Amino acid sequence: MIILGPDELVDVPLAWPVVSSTVLARGKITSYVQDQVRTPDGQLIAREYLKHPGAVGVIALDDHDRVALVRQYRHPVRHRLIEPPAGLLDVGGEDYLQAIERELAEEVGLAARRWAVLVDLFTTPGILGESLRIYLARDLTDVDHPDGFTREGEEAHMDTVWASLDDLVEAVLGGRLHNPTVVSGVLAAWTARQRDGFTSLRPADADWPARDLVASE
Repeated sequence: MIILGPDELVDVPLAWPVVSSTVLARGKITSYVQDQVRTPDGQLIAREYLKHPGAVGVIALDDHDRVALVRQYRHPVRHRLIEPPAGLLDVGGEDYLQAIERELAEEVGLAARRWAVLVDLFTTPGILGESLRIYLARDLTDVDHPDGFTREGEEAHMDTVWASLDDLVEAVLGGRLHNPTVVSGVLAAWTARQRDGFTSLRPADADWPARDLVASE
């Protein structure tokens, strides 16, 4: 039995040699790639995956511990999902916090005075190279949607809803909510609140080295 200590609980950057890489298809957001990868024992294996620009999401929590959410249709899974505001990191020169501030205003018409990092994750690391940072936003205020912003596609049919953080945790654990941003975000927010009232969360400008490595590939 290998028992890891606190300092050993860290994902380690590692890249097995890529002998060749082929783009099988290019889409608007992602590219579908096949790599021929050399394993440590010398085998050559083929791995197919989607390259992704990354994303940010936010648990926007009001003074009554209610979370701002949207309900949005997601065609690949044929569900209308309850989700936090989120968006792609696909605007050149925009840093992570600026991106989620923009998404919060666009999707639910809110701004926040206090920001912190809740959790970083790879959403589906076996097949998708998406890195996701989820923020906590508090001291919320209403704002107008940014100039020139128009909702298109699925976003034109989504609405804004609110739910208590406690109820969201129950819905996640009860198997009723499935979006990875809401699952990870509400569980992290509830845990951080219970642990120390959010005081030990990382600052909003905390480094994101895992994403930096993936984005550089």
